[in-house]
Amino acid sequence: MKNNIIYTVFTFLLLVFSACNNSKPTEKELNTASKNPNIIEVSEKQYKSAQMEVQQTELQLFSETIKTNGFIDVPPTDRAMVSAIMGGYVKISHLLIGTKVKKGELLLTMENPAFIEIQQNYLELFEKLTYLKNEFERQKTLFNEKITSEKNYLKAESDYKSSLAQYNGLEQKLRLMNINVNNVKAGKFTSTIPVYSPINGSVTQVYASVGKFMNESDVLVEIIDDLHKHIELVIFEKDVMVVKEGMKIRFKLPENSTNWYDAEVHLIGKSIDEKNRTVKVHGHLENEKQDFLVGMFVEAEIITNEVQRTALPIGALIEENNSFSVLVLTSQKEGSYQFEKRAVKIGLKTESFVEIIDPTDLLKEKQILVKGVFTPLEE
Repeated sequence: MKNNIIYTVFTFLLLVFSACNNSKPTEKELNTASKNPNIIEVSEKQYKSAQMEVQQTELQLFSETIKTNGFIDVPPTDRAMVSAIMGGYVKISHLLIGTKVKKGELLLTMENPAFIEIQQNYLELFEKLTYLKNEFERQKTLFNEKITSEKNYLKAESDYKSSLAQYNGLEQKLRLMNINVNNVKAGKFTSTIPVYSPINGSVTQVYASVGKFMNESDVLVEIIDDLHKHIELVIFEKDVMVVKEGMKIRFKLPENSTNWYDAEVHLIGKSIDEKNRTVKVHGHLENEKQDFLVGMFVEAEIITNEVQRTALPIGALIEENNSFSVLVLTSQKEGSYQFEKRAVKIGLKTESFVEIIDPTDLLKEKQILVKGVFTPLEE
């Protein structure tokens, strides 16, 4: 409707142009407009002031695509959900969302009296093991010399090996709790344990606050390393056989729909989501240094084929009631240009060009108005 109004104004201005300059249109002009409304004449001055341009149709590369959507993500190895090996009260935490951390850096400390009990049990077993080991070796020697019974020997062996297993288990637990076992052996106990960052990255979520009790299954902090970002897309079952690894991907952010970015299909899922009948597609970004945030929604096109087609700039089209036409230069005389409106069919589109379906080659080598089509004309 908008284009129809603009085009009507465009034609009307040509008919009343002389009236705007205190003169009347000639009989020839009126007859031309009434006999053939598809003919439009433009003066040299109008042509220049409207910055009109003409050109011939040309071959352009068009892409056959599958439209999809997804989000920016990182590999599982670059996302950490940090928890403590045991529950406790958060004692110290200075973390803020966005804080950059390095692998092994202290995130927070937790406190629990139960930590002391574990260290006590460990020290007791450490001291006890020396006696149990000596007793086991003594009973073994006596048993070999037929001095003691097998029952005494087996009991000593069992006591020593079970205590050794408990000792080793507690030692591993203390190491996971980041408690120095040498300090424990020296009788130096602590009621607090540190929690360190397992990866380099930035803090994206903080669930722990000072004084809050956190269970061992609770996530304390989320850390993401966005050095290697990628896109995760979903395609429908009907498109699975078409998409191949190595195909190009174009995507944009809905919040910034004017900029397109490039990626490539790297992996295609091997199973179909039974509920949505979709398959995941993993794409590698051409430029991983773009300032994308993990979790950003993207609209994407997977390019399955590229073909050359006869095309014109999109600005050349006139749309009226779901049909399209262009203005073809039919005559150029001194001081004026004459255009004829001709219906066309369109096909594939890009941001700048549209395929012109012209099976009879009526537009071949013709000069077509591609710029200034809807510009109001002034003398």
